[in-house]
Amino acid sequence: MSMRIAISGSSGFLGTALMERLSADHEIIRLVRRPAESPLERRWDPEAGFIESLGLTDIDTVINLSGAGIADRRWTETRRRALLTSRVRATRTLARLIAAEDRPSLFVSASAVGFYGSTGDRVIDESAPAGTGFLADVCRQWEEATGEAGVRTVTLRTGLPLDRSGGFLGRQLPLFRLGLGGPMGDGRHWLPWIALEDWVNAVAHVLTEGLSGPVNLSAPSPVTNAEFTEELGRQIGRPVKVPVPMLPLRALFGGQLVDEALLASNRMVPAALLESGFEFAHWTLPSGLSAALER
Repeated sequence: MSMRIAISGSSGFLGTALMERLSADHEIIRLVRRPAESPLERRWDPEAGFIESLGLTDIDTVINLSGAGIADRRWTETRRRALLTSRVRATRTLARLIAAEDRPSLFVSASAVGFYGSTGDRVIDESAPAGTGFLADVCRQWEEATGEAGVRTVTLRTGLPLDRSGGFLGRQLPLFRLGLGGPMGDGRHWLPWIALEDWVNAVAHVLTEGLSGPVNLSAPSPVTNAEFTEELGRQIGRPVKVPVPMLPLRALFGGQLVDEALLASNRMVPAALLESGFEFAHWTLPSGLSAALER
């Protein structure tokens, strides 16, 4: 069934891919911070708490992808505040606007694997509790901010979407192509990767299959950082034996970002997706990386 879907954060790496996927079957309204330039855009202001034009009165589903980039720069006090407020304020504003209208029946809001903290070798699904640390606290507050919506709500605990155009793989690929890539630390921490194709299809699946609550968006077969590095090196034909030196990274980004964002271990599995019948196109890393590099 075709829906009218409002999306915030649609210009980012994931938002751009999701727009492309959903626009084939649904009418997409972009929520933008600047003045609207077409009938398919509506200016909104999370701080002031409003959406121009019709607001959400004619919207069936709201998808919220708003938030400043987690690993873009060093976590100064100002940056930590921006990472939290850019997520919580936008999410709470949308939840309140949804609650004030009769039309929207579904709220899909971004979250992240960081909710769980670093969990070592333990396999984790959606039943795992919130972890500790800055990222875990951000994700917990981010998800709690959806609470006022009063409609079916899904929080997308996204792992590491793979595509050469951006995200986790896009940032690393230039260094790997130069032969400068390698495992981080001892390489034993787990990476909850997912092919970008599967990520967008999983979000589309969530819209129609009645899921609610947290949904892990990761492939069923997480790998260690060392395994990921070895497979990426094999597919692009570059050596990957020398570990990435951590001291310069810590000096550049700070120890907290390195420990919580780059070296965190999450052996996350998508239990909710699998139980709902979602079919992954890319179960294994060789398949997922090949698709990401060819796309």
